[in-house]
Amino acid sequence: MKAKKSLSFKTLEPCKPPPAKRARKVRNHGRLSSTTNPAEEMDQKIWKEFPEDLFETVIARLPIATFFRFRSVCRNWNSLLDSHSFSQHCARVPKGQPWFYTITHENVNTGAMYDPSSKKWHHPTIPSLPAKMIMLPVASAGGLVCFLDIGHRNFYVSNPLTHSFKELPSRSVKVWSRVAVGMTLNGESTLDGYKILWVACDGEFEVYDSVTNSWTRPGNMPGNIKLPLSLNFRSQAVTIGGTLYFMCTDPDGIVSYNMETGIWKQFIIPTPLYLSDQTLVECGGRIMLVGLLSKNAATCVCVWELQKMTLLWKEVDRMPNIWCLEFYGKHVRMTCLGNKDLLMLSLRSRQLNRLVTYDVAKREWLKVPGCVLPRGRKRQWIACGTAFDPCLTALA
Repeated sequence: MKAKKSLSFKTLEPCKPPPAKRARKVRNHGRLSSTTNPAEEMDQKIWKEFPEDLFETVIARLPIATFFRFRSVCRNWNSLLDSHSFSQHCARVPKGQPWFYTITHENVNTGAMYDPSSKKWHHPTIPSLPAKMIMLPVASAGGLVCFLDIGHRNFYVSNPLTHSFKELPSRSVKVWSRVAVGMTLNGESTLDGYKILWVACDGEFEVYDSVTNSWTRPGNMPGNIKLPLSLNFRSQAVTIGGTLYFMCTDPDGIVSYNMETGIWKQFIIPTPLYLSDQTLVECGGRIMLVGLLSKNAATCVCVWELQKMTLLWKEVDRMPNIWCLEFYGKHVRMTCLGNKDLLMLSLRSRQLNRLVTYDVAKREWLKVPGCVLPRGRKRQWIACGTAFDPCLTALA
């Protein structure tokens, strides 16, 4: 038999107290100081002369979440949002990935924002929005989100990041039915103003211009447009070069409106068979379509591209098969949030609640972490939402 190892104990000297456990900060102090080169410390004589315009250039390129942490450093940094020069620097920064502003089933009066670059959820509050009214995000442009109350009566525009807010004037045409909404910029940013179009199934429509702060009715819908319009309200409008595209059914196709010329057009485009919950998408000037393809007990998310010569849909991608197996035999519904370059898909059934992003250009599918409220544990079900380009200087 193997001999057992003898146990040895170290006794403490009676005249000395036991060594106290030092805090981690104290333990690491010597280690950090030994690795820091004094020559690498910032010299106040040099950095205090750092050019102000270059400073704003650097700050404008920080991640959005990092910028808001820096705002609490001093008053000058906090006042950058009101600086015209800082707005110009932000306008020169190339656009990154869009964020998603969503409404959950359990908290319809508050929003949840998802940042795909950090894969984190944020829970903002927009104090100026009516607290007792359900507000639906229906469109976006230039960092601004357009809200419409659930009664389809009043419009609001806000920057979810900075809480810049505006309630739009009452519409001149009273429409109590559902309306489809699109939003475009007059120039490169909100500094040049923006326009909002609403259109109803009976052909009534109006355009809001932020420059004049008024609604106008440019004319009547031409006779070659078949009325009533069977608008697909689940699909948000797609914007390409100042033209808005709305999805319609009966007949299947697209209705477009050019914000500059005021011209309406209608395109008859057959919808792929066995398709449901379809939504228009734009990527690089191309019109795409994403929807649920269901046949027998199998369901899959598919992507099509519109062929300009034939006006037919051509399938270009579909969700990985291993993910689609989760949907087998289930009655799945899909909501598409965002319609440009990067999409967020909310897939749900009685036994399923999945959030997925799809990069149209890269054809990349990624799972999204569940949306959980602060100090909560229950995952929220996404009801609706829209994508928006995060912009610190966009003014409503």
